[in-house]
Amino acid sequence: MFLTTPTLLALASFAVSNVRAQYTTTYSYDPNNPNSLPQTWQPGQEGTNRCGTGSSPTSMCQNVFLNSITDWCIWAPPYSDGHNATIGETERGEVAYCLKDGYGTRLIPDGTILGAHWVQTPDYVQITGIGDFTKIGIPKGDSGGELDPHGADGNGNPIGGLVFGNSYGKMMQYQEWTNFMSDTEFCIRACKPGPKAAGLCQHIYDVMGCGWNMPGNYDTGYFESCLGDTGEPMGVYG
Repeated sequence: MFLTTPTLLALASFAVSNVRAQYTTTYSYDPNNPNSLPQTWQPGQEGTNRCGTGSSPTSMCQNVFLNSITDWCIWAPPYSDGHNATIGETERGEVAYCLKDGYGTRLIPDGTILGAHWVQTPDYVQITGIGDFTKIGIPKGDSGGELDPHGADGNGNPIGGLVFGNSYGKMMQYQEWTNFMSDTEFCIRACKPGPKAAGLCQHIYDVMGCGWNMPGNYDTGYFESCLGDTGEPMGVYG
């Protein structure tokens, strides 16, 4: 849960001792042949990466796309009974919810997103915002948690989750990314492959939430797209 605030000293110690290994598996997404992706690629994966193009409210697609302010996705629970579907309880099996049809995912319902701010820098793309995410299965009152490709066992949270985007001129896989979700707030960042990616898409400050990890516009009623400079890595200020 990311509303708890540990001391900076404890975080620094955690950062040094708990850096998880990067993965190097790379997949290409071809919009003309989306079924070229594997059915699954990590052991224990509950969903699929071979999603086709037809959206469905029961899709188990585990591919997220981050292309623009009008074309992006986030992770959310694959089921909800209003009780045991918190992000913390479902992080291993989250599925993709997208604004646009055509990816074989679930669609974000109208009225869910109440504000969104897209920024593209030379090294990462990021979108932050506010919404009613009970509409995509997150229980009311869930303060949330973080999704990233580096779970404690070496698999992702969700297991098998892939992230793609075309903001840098061609569709590419983002191997480094991080997404915080709660019932009212979200932020997601995907880092361009390169030596800065792991630091700029840091995934060790799980409890600190969106505002600390990804400063940005979280106001209701704003839908905007900007170009920006690359900020400091998470945990570095001044």
